[in-house]
Amino acid sequence: MTTTLHRAAGWHRPLMVLVAAMAVLAVVTAVGVVADPRVLTGAPIWLKPFKFAVSFVLYGLTLAWMLSLLPRRSRVAEWAGTVVVAMALAEMVVIVGQVLRGTTSHYNDTTPLNAALWATMGIAIMVLFAAHLLIAIVLLRRPAADRVARYAVGLGLGLSLLGMLAAVPMVLPAQEPGIEGIAGAHSVGVPDGGPGLPLVGWSTTGGDLRIGHFVGLHALQALPILAILLNRFLRNRLDQRTRVRLVVVAGVAYGVLTVLLTWQALRGQPLLRPDAVTLAAATALAASTATAVGVVLALRRGPEPAPAAQAGRGGPVPAVSA
Repeated sequence: MTTTLHRAAGWHRPLMVLVAAMAVLAVVTAVGVVADPRVLTGAPIWLKPFKFAVSFVLYGLTLAWMLSLLPRRSRVAEWAGTVVVAMALAEMVVIVGQVLRGTTSHYNDTTPLNAALWATMGIAIMVLFAAHLLIAIVLLRRPAADRVARYAVGLGLGLSLLGMLAAVPMVLPAQEPGIEGIAGAHSVGVPDGGPGLPLVGWSTTGGDLRIGHFVGLHALQALPILAILLNRFLRNRLDQRTRVRLVVVAGVAYGVLTVLLTWQALRGQPLLRPDAVTLAAATALAASTATAVGVVLALRRGPEPAPAAQAGRGGPVPAVSA
Protein backbone atom coordinates (compact mmCIF):
# COMPACT_ATOMS: atom_id res chain seq x y z
CA MET A 1 0.00 0.00 0.00
CA THR A 2 2.79 2.42 0.95
CA THR A 3 4.63 1.61 -2.29
CA THR A 4 1.48 2.27 -4.32
CA LEU A 5 0.90 5.64 -2.64
CA HIS A 6 4.55 6.62 -3.14
CA ARG A 7 4.34 5.70 -6.83
CA ALA A 8 1.09 7.65 -7.23
CA ALA A 9 2.63 10.71 -5.56
CA GLY A 10 5.27 10.75 -8.30
CA TRP A 11 2.87 10.67 -11.23
CA HIS A 12 2.64 14.47 -11.47
CA ARG A 13 3.41 16.26 -8.22
CA PRO A 14 1.39 19.48 -8.79
CA LEU A 15 -1.68 17.46 -9.79
CA MET A 16 -1.30 15.16 -6.79
CA VAL A 17 -0.93 18.18 -4.49
CA LEU A 18 -4.18 19.47 -6.00
CA VAL A 19 -5.82 16.10 -5.31
CA ALA A 20 -4.71 16.19 -1.67
CA ALA A 21 -5.84 19.80 -1.19
CA MET A 22 -9.23 19.14 -2.79
CA ALA A 23 -9.71 16.01 -0.67
CA VAL A 24 -9.19 18.12 2.46
CA LEU A 25 -11.53 20.79 1.10
CA ALA A 26 -14.16 18.15 0.35
CA VAL A 27 -14.13 17.09 4.00
CA VAL A 28 -14.31 20.69 5.22
CA THR A 29 -17.17 21.61 2.89
CA ALA A 30 -19.03 18.39 3.75
CA VAL A 31 -18.97 19.56 7.36
CA GLY A 32 -20.21 22.94 6.15
CA VAL A 33 -23.15 21.33 4.35
CA VAL A 34 -24.25 19.76 7.65
CA ALA A 35 -23.30 22.54 10.08
CA ASP A 36 -24.17 25.70 8.12
CA PRO A 37 -27.95 26.18 7.77
CA ARG A 38 -27.68 28.78 5.01
CA VAL A 39 -29.31 28.01 1.66
CA LEU A 40 -28.30 29.59 -1.66
CA THR A 41 -30.33 29.13 -4.87
CA GLY A 42 -32.29 26.31 -3.27
CA ALA A 43 -29.34 24.25 -2.00
CA PRO A 44 -27.06 24.21 1.06
CA ILE A 45 -24.56 27.02 0.58
CA TRP A 46 -21.54 24.69 0.91
CA LEU A 47 -22.85 22.06 -1.53
CA LYS A 48 -21.36 23.66 -4.66
CA PRO A 49 -17.76 23.84 -3.33
CA PHE A 50 -18.16 20.29 -2.00
CA LYS A 51 -19.16 18.97 -5.44
CA PHE A 52 -16.41 20.91 -7.18
CA ALA A 53 -13.80 19.67 -4.68
CA VAL A 54 -14.81 16.03 -5.23
CA SER A 55 -14.82 16.59 -8.98
CA PHE A 56 -11.29 18.02 -8.92
CA VAL A 57 -10.08 15.08 -6.80
CA LEU A 58 -11.27 12.67 -9.49
CA TYR A 59 -10.09 14.86 -12.36
CA GLY A 60 -6.62 15.52 -10.96
CA LEU A 61 -6.05 11.90 -9.97
CA THR A 62 -7.14 10.57 -13.36
CA LEU A 63 -5.11 13.12 -15.31
CA ALA A 64 -1.98 12.41 -13.25
CA TRP A 65 -2.41 8.67 -13.81
CA MET A 66 -2.80 9.21 -17.55
CA LEU A 67 0.41 11.23 -17.66
CA SER A 68 2.18 8.35 -15.88
CA LEU A 69 1.33 6.11 -18.85
CA LEU A 70 3.57 8.09 -21.19
CA PRO A 71 6.59 6.01 -22.23
CA ARG A 72 8.76 8.98 -21.27
CA ARG A 73 8.12 12.29 -19.58
CA SER A 74 6.86 15.19 -21.68
CA ARG A 75 7.75 18.71 -20.58
CA VAL A 76 4.80 20.09 -22.56
CA ALA A 77 2.32 17.74 -20.93
CA GLU A 78 3.75 18.29 -17.45
CA TRP A 79 3.65 22.06 -17.93
CA ALA A 80 0.05 21.78 -19.14
CA GLY A 81 -0.79 19.71 -16.07
CA THR A 82 0.61 22.45 -13.85
CA VAL A 83 -1.52 25.01 -15.71
CA VAL A 84 -4.57 22.83 -15.01
CA VAL A 85 -3.67 22.94 -11.30
CA ALA A 86 -3.36 26.74 -11.32
CA MET A 87 -6.69 27.20 -13.09
CA ALA A 88 -8.47 24.72 -10.82
CA LEU A 89 -7.16 26.54 -7.75
CA ALA A 90 -8.23 29.91 -9.18
CA GLU A 91 -11.73 28.58 -9.78
CA MET A 92 -11.99 27.08 -6.28
CA VAL A 93 -10.74 30.29 -4.64
CA VAL A 94 -13.58 32.19 -6.30
CA ILE A 95 -16.21 29.54 -5.45
CA VAL A 96 -15.20 29.28 -1.80
CA GLY A 97 -14.65 33.03 -1.49
CA GLN A 98 -18.15 33.75 -2.77
CA VAL A 99 -19.64 31.25 -0.33
CA LEU A 100 -17.84 33.02 2.49
CA ARG A 101 -19.36 36.27 1.23
CA GLY A 102 -22.79 34.60 1.15
CA THR A 103 -23.38 34.99 -2.58
CA THR A 104 -23.20 32.97 -5.79
CA SER A 105 -20.11 32.51 -7.91
CA HIS A 106 -21.68 31.46 -11.23
CA TYR A 107 -23.52 33.87 -13.56
CA ASN A 108 -23.20 36.64 -10.95
CA ASP A 109 -22.94 40.12 -12.49
CA THR A 110 -24.80 41.91 -9.69
CA THR A 111 -21.82 44.11 -8.70
CA PRO A 112 -18.52 45.03 -10.37
CA LEU A 113 -16.65 42.71 -7.97
CA ASN A 114 -18.98 39.78 -8.59
CA ALA A 115 -18.78 40.36 -12.34
CA ALA A 116 -14.97 40.42 -12.19
CA LEU A 117 -14.88 37.18 -10.20
CA TRP A 118 -17.27 35.49 -12.63
CA ALA A 119 -15.14 36.70 -15.56
CA THR A 120 -12.05 35.32 -13.81
CA MET A 121 -13.73 31.94 -13.53
CA GLY A 122 -14.61 32.04 -17.21
CA ILE A 123 -11.02 32.77 -18.20
CA ALA A 124 -9.75 30.01 -15.89
CA ILE A 125 -12.13 27.50 -17.47
CA MET A 126 -11.02 28.42 -21.00
CA VAL A 127 -7.33 28.12 -20.08
CA LEU A 128 -7.98 24.78 -18.36
CA PHE A 129 -9.78 23.57 -21.51
CA ALA A 130 -6.77 24.52 -23.64
CA ALA A 131 -4.33 22.81 -21.24
CA HIS A 132 -6.49 19.68 -21.17
CA LEU A 133 -6.55 19.66 -24.97
CA LEU A 134 -2.75 19.99 -25.07
CA ILE A 135 -2.37 17.03 -22.70
CA ALA A 136 -4.71 15.00 -24.91
CA ILE A 137 -2.62 15.79 -28.00
CA VAL A 138 0.61 14.76 -26.26
CA LEU A 139 -0.90 11.52 -24.97
CA LEU A 140 -2.26 10.64 -28.41
CA ARG A 141 1.09 11.36 -30.03
CA ARG A 142 2.93 9.21 -27.46
CA PRO A 143 0.41 6.46 -26.74
CA ALA A 144 0.70 3.74 -24.11
CA ALA A 145 1.98 0.36 -25.27
CA ASP A 146 -1.32 -1.32 -24.38
CA ARG A 147 -3.74 -0.64 -27.27
CA VAL A 148 -6.79 -1.06 -25.04
CA ALA A 149 -5.43 1.62 -22.69
CA ARG A 150 -4.49 3.79 -25.66
CA TYR A 151 -8.03 3.90 -27.00
CA ALA A 152 -9.62 4.25 -23.55
CA VAL A 153 -7.38 7.18 -22.60
CA GLY A 154 -7.79 8.88 -25.98
CA LEU A 155 -11.56 8.54 -26.00
CA GLY A 156 -11.80 9.53 -22.33
CA LEU A 157 -9.82 12.71 -22.91
CA GLY A 158 -11.78 13.60 -26.04
CA LEU A 159 -15.20 12.96 -24.53
CA SER A 160 -14.34 14.93 -21.40
CA LEU A 161 -13.65 17.87 -23.71
CA LEU A 162 -17.11 17.28 -25.18
CA GLY A 163 -18.45 17.37 -21.62
CA MET A 164 -16.80 20.73 -21.06
CA LEU A 165 -18.36 22.06 -24.26
CA ALA A 166 -21.77 20.83 -23.08
CA ALA A 167 -21.61 23.61 -20.48
CA VAL A 168 -21.28 26.37 -23.11
CA PRO A 169 -25.07 26.83 -23.57
CA MET A 170 -25.29 27.79 -19.87
CA VAL A 171 -23.66 31.16 -20.62
CA LEU A 172 -25.20 31.92 -24.02
CA PRO A 173 -27.64 34.85 -24.30
CA ALA A 174 -30.56 32.44 -24.72
CA GLN A 175 -29.94 31.16 -21.18
CA GLU A 176 -30.12 34.56 -19.51
CA PRO A 177 -33.19 34.38 -17.26
CA GLY A 178 -34.10 38.03 -17.65
CA ILE A 179 -33.07 38.83 -14.08
CA GLU A 180 -30.87 41.88 -13.67
CA GLY A 181 -27.30 40.90 -12.83
CA ILE A 182 -27.69 37.22 -13.75
CA ALA A 183 -25.66 36.23 -16.84
CA GLY A 184 -26.70 32.65 -17.43
CA ALA A 185 -28.37 29.55 -16.01
CA HIS A 186 -28.03 25.80 -15.92
CA SER A 187 -31.78 25.13 -15.89
CA VAL A 188 -33.89 25.39 -19.05
CA GLY A 189 -37.54 26.38 -18.92
CA VAL A 190 -37.51 26.93 -15.15
CA PRO A 191 -35.55 29.18 -12.79
CA ASP A 192 -32.35 27.89 -11.19
CA GLY A 193 -32.76 26.72 -7.61
CA GLY A 194 -36.05 24.87 -8.04
CA PRO A 195 -36.81 21.26 -7.03
CA GLY A 196 -33.94 18.90 -7.86
CA LEU A 197 -32.60 15.41 -7.47
CA PRO A 198 -30.86 14.63 -4.17
CA LEU A 199 -27.19 15.67 -3.88
CA VAL A 200 -26.65 16.55 -7.55
CA GLY A 201 -29.56 19.01 -7.56
CA TRP A 202 -30.49 18.40 -11.20
CA SER A 203 -33.86 19.97 -11.94
CA THR A 204 -36.93 17.74 -11.69
CA THR A 205 -39.23 20.32 -13.27
CA GLY A 206 -37.24 21.48 -16.32
CA GLY A 207 -34.14 20.79 -18.39
CA ASP A 208 -30.72 20.86 -16.72
CA LEU A 209 -27.54 21.37 -18.74
CA ARG A 210 -25.39 20.08 -15.88
CA ILE A 211 -26.40 16.51 -16.69
CA GLY A 212 -24.69 16.25 -20.08
CA HIS A 213 -21.78 18.27 -18.68
CA PHE A 214 -21.37 15.82 -15.79
CA VAL A 215 -21.69 12.67 -17.90
CA GLY A 216 -19.27 13.92 -20.54
CA LEU A 217 -16.64 14.97 -18.00
CA HIS A 218 -16.62 11.57 -16.33
CA ALA A 219 -15.80 9.74 -19.53
CA LEU A 220 -12.29 10.50 -18.29
CA GLN A 221 -12.81 7.85 -15.60
CA ALA A 222 -15.46 5.60 -17.14
CA LEU A 223 -13.57 4.46 -20.25
CA PRO A 224 -10.22 3.72 -18.55
CA ILE A 225 -12.12 1.78 -15.86
CA LEU A 226 -13.78 -0.23 -18.64
CA ALA A 227 -10.36 -0.92 -20.17
CA ILE A 228 -8.98 -2.03 -16.80
CA LEU A 229 -11.92 -4.40 -16.28
CA LEU A 230 -11.61 -5.85 -19.79
CA ASN A 231 -7.88 -6.42 -19.38
CA ARG A 232 -8.15 -7.86 -15.90
CA PHE A 233 -11.13 -10.16 -16.24
CA LEU A 234 -11.48 -10.94 -19.97
CA ARG A 235 -7.88 -11.00 -21.24
CA ASN A 236 -7.95 -14.80 -21.41
CA ARG A 237 -11.33 -14.88 -23.17
CA LEU A 238 -11.12 -11.94 -25.57
CA ASP A 239 -8.22 -11.03 -27.83
CA GLN A 240 -6.80 -7.50 -27.75
CA ARG A 241 -8.49 -6.41 -30.96
CA THR A 242 -11.90 -7.39 -29.56
CA ARG A 243 -11.24 -5.51 -26.33
CA VAL A 244 -10.19 -2.42 -28.30
CA ARG A 245 -13.37 -2.63 -30.38
CA LEU A 246 -15.50 -2.89 -27.25
CA VAL A 247 -13.85 0.24 -25.85
CA VAL A 248 -14.51 2.07 -29.13
CA VAL A 249 -18.17 1.00 -29.11
CA ALA A 250 -18.48 2.16 -25.51
CA GLY A 251 -16.81 5.47 -26.36
CA VAL A 252 -19.12 6.18 -29.30
CA ALA A 253 -22.18 5.27 -27.24
CA TYR A 254 -20.95 7.45 -24.37
CA GLY A 255 -20.46 10.42 -26.66
CA VAL A 256 -23.92 10.02 -28.19
CA LEU A 257 -25.41 9.74 -24.69
CA THR A 258 -23.72 13.01 -23.69
CA VAL A 259 -25.18 14.76 -26.73
CA LEU A 260 -28.59 13.16 -26.11
CA LEU A 261 -28.71 14.35 -22.49
CA THR A 262 -27.70 17.87 -23.51
CA TRP A 263 -30.32 17.88 -26.28
CA GLN A 264 -32.96 16.71 -23.81
CA ALA A 265 -32.02 19.50 -21.40
CA LEU A 266 -32.06 22.17 -24.11
CA ARG A 267 -35.65 21.15 -24.86
CA GLY A 268 -36.61 21.85 -21.24
CA GLN A 269 -37.20 18.24 -20.21
CA PRO A 270 -36.31 16.87 -16.77
CA LEU A 271 -34.00 13.85 -16.84
CA LEU A 272 -36.62 11.51 -15.39
CA ARG A 273 -39.54 12.81 -17.50
CA PRO A 274 -38.44 12.36 -21.13
CA ASP A 275 -40.98 12.70 -23.94
CA ALA A 276 -41.61 10.09 -26.63
CA VAL A 277 -38.94 11.53 -28.96
CA THR A 278 -36.26 11.38 -26.26
CA LEU A 279 -37.31 7.85 -25.30
CA ALA A 280 -37.15 6.77 -28.94
CA ALA A 281 -33.66 8.24 -29.30
CA ALA A 282 -32.50 6.54 -26.09
CA THR A 283 -33.98 3.21 -27.23
CA ALA A 284 -32.24 3.52 -30.60
CA LEU A 285 -28.95 4.24 -28.85
CA ALA A 286 -29.32 1.23 -26.53
CA ALA A 287 -30.32 -1.07 -29.40
CA SER A 288 -27.52 0.05 -31.70
CA THR A 289 -24.95 -0.26 -28.91
CA ALA A 290 -26.14 -3.77 -28.02
CA THR A 291 -26.03 -4.73 -31.70
CA ALA A 292 -22.51 -3.36 -32.10
CA VAL A 293 -21.33 -5.26 -29.01
CA GLY A 294 -22.91 -8.45 -30.41
CA VAL A 295 -21.15 -7.99 -33.76
CA VAL A 296 -17.80 -7.36 -32.05
CA LEU A 297 -18.15 -10.49 -29.93
CA ALA A 298 -19.21 -12.56 -32.93
CA LEU A 299 -16.02 -11.51 -34.76
CA ARG A 300 -13.71 -12.15 -31.82
CA ARG A 301 -10.64 -14.30 -32.14
CA GLY A 302 -9.33 -16.84 -29.69
CA PRO A 303 -7.64 -15.82 -26.42
CA GLU A 304 -4.08 -14.56 -26.54
CA PRO A 305 -1.21 -15.07 -24.09
CA ALA A 306 -0.79 -12.38 -21.44
CA PRO A 307 1.80 -9.80 -22.58
CA ALA A 308 4.96 -9.15 -20.63
CA ALA A 309 4.77 -6.39 -18.07
CA GLN A 310 5.50 -2.92 -19.38
CA ALA A 311 8.26 -0.88 -17.78
CA GLY A 312 6.88 2.32 -16.25
CA ARG A 313 8.18 5.16 -14.15
CA GLY A 314 7.40 3.41 -10.91
CA GLY A 315 8.84 0.02 -11.94
CA PRO A 316 7.57 -2.85 -14.09
CA VAL A 317 3.80 -2.68 -14.02
CA PRO A 318 1.10 -3.48 -16.61
CA ALA A 319 0.03 -0.38 -18.51
CA VAL A 320 -3.65 -0.48 -17.52
CA SER A 321 -4.30 -3.80 -15.87
CA ALA A 322 -3.56 -2.75 -12.33
